[in-house]
Amino acid sequence: MQHIQGISRNQLQVSSLEDTISADNPVRFIDAFVGSIDLEKLGFTPRVLKTEGRPSFDTGVFLKLYLYGYINGIRSSRRLEKECLRNLEMQWLLEAICPNYHSIADFRKDNPKALKQLFKLFVSFLKDADLISGKTIAIDGTKSRAHNSKKANFNPKKIEKHLAYIEAKTQEYLTALEQNDTQENNTAVTNIQQKIERLKQNKINYELLEEQLKASGEPQISTTDPDARALLVQGQVVEVSYNMQAAVDDKHNLVVATHTINRNDKNALAAIAIEAKENLKTETFTVLVDKGYHNGREIETCKNSSITTIVAHPDQGKSNENGTQPDYLVSKFIYNKENNTYTCPQGQILTTSGSWHKKTGRTEDSGYQFQKYRTSACKTCPVKDQCTSRKGGREIDRSQYAEAVEQNHQRYKDNPQLYRKRQEINEHIFGTIKRKWGYNYTDLIGLEKVNGEHSLIMLVYNIKRSINILGVPDLLAKLHAWNSPYKRKFLILIKTTYLKLFLAQISFGTNQNTPKCNLA
Repeated sequence: MQHIQGISRNQLQVSSLEDTISADNPVRFIDAFVGSIDLEKLGFTPRVLKTEGRPSFDTGVFLKLYLYGYINGIRSSRRLEKECLRNLEMQWLLEAICPNYHSIADFRKDNPKALKQLFKLFVSFLKDADLISGKTIAIDGTKSRAHNSKKANFNPKKIEKHLAYIEAKTQEYLTALEQNDTQENNTAVTNIQQKIERLKQNKINYELLEEQLKASGEPQISTTDPDARALLVQGQVVEVSYNMQAAVDDKHNLVVATHTINRNDKNALAAIAIEAKENLKTETFTVLVDKGYHNGREIETCKNSSITTIVAHPDQGKSNENGTQPDYLVSKFIYNKENNTYTCPQGQILTTSGSWHKKTGRTEDSGYQFQKYRTSACKTCPVKDQCTSRKGGREIDRSQYAEAVEQNHQRYKDNPQLYRKRQEINEHIFGTIKRKWGYNYTDLIGLEKVNGEHSLIMLVYNIKRSINILGVPDLLAKLHAWNSPYKRKFLILIKTTYLKLFLAQISFGTNQNTPKCNLA
């Protein structure tokens, strides 16, 4: 049986890298996109040309390298260096340039702000390309494991536990020393003394950590990555991680805003929603968010920024409701805005003195003000035991953000179908990034650098998705027609193209057919 025969390795061939890359290969879009942007104007650190020594690499080389790498699941600088030598697509993209791994790694660390700006610029391109509607946005967050182990993360309780252990162990060793005083066992004594010295040093280290923690005012401290925090990932599972936020447009499920924080979702809604509004340059839109983001202050901030929120309402909180039956929960009390009173299910009026009380939180920004509402009718109410166990009668607290929260809750009840779309819009994005691509952790240290890497990940997601939607040729056509203040002058690209063609034809002796172009 005759098999298909390959080409001999010793056979000479006349071809170019251009012949190996098809017209619909994504590397063509990466090359055109990076080549069309004024990277220095966008904030990337320029590579200074040296008068002595080895010349530097152009900034665009590293950006193309990282875009290609992240699109194909490669983000190790050493692996990217290897790909430059063995990958035909990479050789075409970088024109056979091969930077060393150290220079590759430095680019990502040195340009976190510029990478975030690049993500925003691409969102602007997608909006101009009519791939984003900017009407309905779904917001969610996911945890990305930090480059910091649980052992290197401390809170006051954990430090206190370590110090107590050191104290107990030291006392144990001192007792052993006393017992050895009557015995001639110098080796054992030496070992115990060494252990005591080690415990003393550990005690000093923990006491220093305790002082740093008090000085910072933070509830915890990490030693490897100072910005990383122990966050609740799922259920009772805690990981030292970062919280990657994403706002996703409903038209084609493209990410329109992203940033990374080191706290939970409770106080994160307004910042990501306002960022989405700024990126889209729109007057208003509707945002769909799960109950983990429910926060009166955040909802009101969105309202003041002309952003319509539909945030799932969490389980009704209780205020002096011990022993309360379902018919007498706070939600059953009707608020009268004109009189600033509440009417209870029994028809009694709860009034307020008008005084504002301060509710303090963990931080100064997390506190809020509220008013108390009471009625003397509780003393003779026949169903008081079903309403409250408080001797003085029922008391209701109304926060300064109550009106914005009630309006949001009404929209949530009136738009169940719209809210149900939230999971369809943004949940699969994190699944793709973390499960399929494996980007569920970061190797970078520091909130700013991690922000840069996560912006790069979301940028790559948008590039891949937009290519799947339109295809490379159509996307290139839209890039060509795109008008942006960060775009390079097209004349420069024309000159470069003609110059390359001119030099290539000279090398083959066919320059007589070179298209005429005035390069002056």
